[in-house]
Amino acid sequence: MSDTKPEVKPLTRSDREAKIKDKAGFVIVFLAALLAINTMIGGSNSSKIQNNTIQANNMWAWYQAKNVRGVLYEISAAEANKPENKEKFLAEAKRMSDDKKEIMEKAKVLEAERDAAKLKSPWFTWSGSTLQIAIVLLTASILAVSMPMFYISTVVGAIGSLLVSQAI
Repeated sequence: MSDTKPEVKPLTRSDREAKIKDKAGFVIVFLAALLAINTMIGGSNSSKIQNNTIQANNMWAWYQAKNVRGVLYEISAAEANKPENKEKFLAEAKRMSDDKKEIMEKAKVLEAERDAAKLKSPWFTWSGSTLQIAIVLLTASILAVSMPMFYISTVVGAIGSLLVSQAI
């Protein structure tokens, strides 16, 4: 027996292509799934921004209505001739004031939730764009049979994945 090593044949283009297809295909599926999740959560975040804005606006409109009614009750109390009417109007004015406090608290909670969602919004956009670029580069690496392009696209995909983590 001789100590000769088996001959190592250089990879042919079709061997390299098959190797890249296997690796890139797996990474593409992973990044596409991550992109779909990012898009779904980002859409939910956008809906939360819109819904909370509308609900907060409604709360502030309701607050203004209570404010107007409270002022009307105060004016009515000041102009009332009968003491029982004056007391009734003042009680209603106080109720309007108490209602306004509750409404204001609810509106501020909605605004805070909306503002927190707004801070996340750019991250969904950046991560989605980065993941799309990575998928395009991965596809190009398959077509060009280029391992350097595959590695670059994997790095871009990792950056996109990191951006997704910041969005959530």
